[in-house]
Amino acid sequence: MISLASIGSGSAGNAILIRANGTCILVDNGFTLRETRRRLATLSVDAEEIDAIVVTHEHGDHLSGVGPFARKYKTPVWMTHGTWRACRDKKLPDIHLFHAHQGFTIGDVSLEPFPMPHDAAESCQFVFRAGKHRVATLTDLGCTTRYMEEHLHGLDGLLIECNYDADMLRNGPYGEYLQARIRGSWGHLDNVQAAAFARKVDGPGLQKILLGHLSEKNNTPDAVTRTFNEHAPELAGKTAILAQDFASDWFCFD
Repeated sequence: MISLASIGSGSAGNAILIRANGTCILVDNGFTLRETRRRLATLSVDAEEIDAIVVTHEHGDHLSGVGPFARKYKTPVWMTHGTWRACRDKKLPDIHLFHAHQGFTIGDVSLEPFPMPHDAAESCQFVFRAGKHRVATLTDLGCTTRYMEEHLHGLDGLLIECNYDADMLRNGPYGEYLQARIRGSWGHLDNVQAAAFARKVDGPGLQKILLGHLSEKNNTPDAVTRTFNEHAPELAGKTAILAQDFASDWFCFD
């Protein structure tokens, strides 16, 4: 069995937990040490139980809390060579570097990174495997590719970003430059793109699709729900929306 929980997902901070057997991995951390510990406690996880932190890219909403946590608990940190070069906080007690196509293992979990089209140095996301079960994260990308479709077939669980609603972004407070960055191929997925990709990788074994990384200014849970109901109605019973302000429940895949 492999389990996933969100500590928080959105523009103001991101962190995911992956747990299998006796291994617990923190994926990114954009929260303060105090807030991280508070949210871990709601999931019945002690900070000292975290075996490793893996980092997807260097943006602050994913990385700002990694250094303080790693120094406090002497936690090993894994990131790509490009992310390490772009990382401002080099005071990490135990750093492990990998390339975005280089798999590795942490305890009972095998990690298969794959590169992301995002405006970061060497951004990646992961397929996490424990035994025959596989879950994947897919956030912080401006477009999807055929490689992703092929790589992510046969999953038990998928976390995919629904960053913005196109109309809300167009009519919202952001200037044209920032809007173009978000809409671009190196930016973020909108709700329609996320729904279309989720349909492509859906299969009989896919138990749950978690919808995350919603923009605070350019999206709402209601907008995400409407989009999936319109563009992927067959997925309605499989989806759950992750929140920014609190941790999710554990999602277990077996």
